[in-house]
Order: sequence, then structure tokens, then C-alpha cells
Amino acid sequence: RDRFGTALLDETKALSFVEGNAQSLQFSDNSFDLYTIAFGLRNVTDVDMGLREAYRVLKPGGRFMCLEFSQIPDPILRQIYDTYSFNVIPGLGELVANDRASYQYLVESIRKFSNQEELIARMNDAGFEECKYTNLTGGIVA
Repeated sequence: RDRFGTALLDETKALSFVEGNAQSLQFSDNSFDLYTIAFGLRNVTDVDMGLREAYRVLKPGGRFMCLEFSQIPDPILRQIYDTYSFNVIPGLGELVANDRASYQYLVESIRKFSNQEELIARMNDAGFEECKYTNLTGGIVA
């Protein structure tokens, strides 16, 4: 908003942005047809609570769409990506953003987060049904 202004966000009727806590959403039950989160679920302090909240605010039949860094199933590609992630990404963060620590955290948080099947199980535990995932870029994201 600081860079591009607020006109687009303020004048749209189709979309609104709300800053809030994913573990304690300010919306009523059954409020939304769609809940999306991209590259943020692994940063929720209590992921299971965040999933339960997402389920709570979705209308029956609503869709939960999550794009998140994930675990690479192919061991060769995983080794290449791990080498790149730990040896290149933090250095790029330092060079470009003068912030090595945040990019080191990024790499580490990805490795600590649930793999695809574990996340499906957590979603099922939260009440979601018919959960599935699609690996993108070899499983770097799903």
C-alpha cells in the first residue's frame, strides 16, 4: 500500500483484505465459499488450530486452497534442492535484502513443516474431506 497506494484495494467490490490471526478468525461460522493461504500456513503458530478455524469459517462444500512449500519426493532432486537452499538462498537474502537470517529461517521452516501426506492428515483431522494435493516444481511446492 505504501508503494502503490490504496485505490485498487479500497475501490474494489469483489475482494477485500483483512489482517488477522489465522488461529482466531473474526468471522462467523459458514461465512465463505473459499479460503486461500499461500506460503503462510507453516508460519501459523498452531497449524492445527489454524486449519480448524479455516474449516469453521467455510460454508458447507467450501474449498480450502493452500499453496505451501513442501517436501520433494525424488531423493536426487531433494539433495540438489537442499544444497541450493542451504548454500545459496540465505546468501541471496543477505545480498539482495541485507537479511540473511530471514532467508535462513525460510529454508529451515520449510524442512520442519509437514510433508504433503502429513498435511493431508492434519486437514482431515480438522474436518476437511476429499483432501488432495498436486506437486508443483517437483514437489518444491504443493
